[in-house]
Amino acid sequence: MTPINTLTSTAAPLPLPNIDTDQIIPKQFLKRTGYGDFLFYDWRYNFDAAGHTTPNPDFVLNKPEYAHAEILLAERNFGCGSSREHAAWALNQFGFRAVIAPTFADIFYSNAGKNGIILCRLTDAEVETLIQRSTANPQHQITINLEQQTVTDDQGFQAHFDIDPFRKHCLLNGLDDIGLTLLHKDKLDAYEAKHNEEFWLAPKAQATA
Repeated sequence: MTPINTLTSTAAPLPLPNIDTDQIIPKQFLKRTGYGDFLFYDWRYNFDAAGHTTPNPDFVLNKPEYAHAEILLAERNFGCGSSREHAAWALNQFGFRAVIAPTFADIFYSNAGKNGIILCRLTDAEVETLIQRSTANPQHQITINLEQQTVTDDQGFQAHFDIDPFRKHCLLNGLDDIGLTLLHKDKLDAYEAKHNEEFWLAPKAQATA
């Protein structure tokens, strides 16, 4: 997982509440790779009677001016619904490094943090301000400073967000579950060596004595 502290980027505004994980990554795509290709699939594409798809030009992620946004703006209860970790994978693989919303579903909040995505909980009014500014000006720049736990922009906006100290530490140091485990590699190696000695090498030596 890539360490992250300060992120400055344009933001894609998605002013909807209760965006659930089935909208983030529909269930029919859970058993394949390349989840970013199917992020918000039902909103990103139009479907004709023959089942053919074409990009929906009105959807924010299909607009060229938001093509490189690394921050997603949404309304309350983002990531509700099923507990699929694929939702975090899809956002990450598409290129989002952070989501700003008033509230997040608990399981999604955990999954996103484990996959290198900063989630910033701001007030409804603060999020609305950022959504309005990014809608009016797609080049609107937002800066998230994880160390200071602040969100600022290029128009004087300032806000503070809370984050669990453990999750903050992991994001700052690029530590996912595997990385956390590998911090104890020496102890794990010592345990394995002792286990092999007691349950494999020593009994084998006794059997051949």
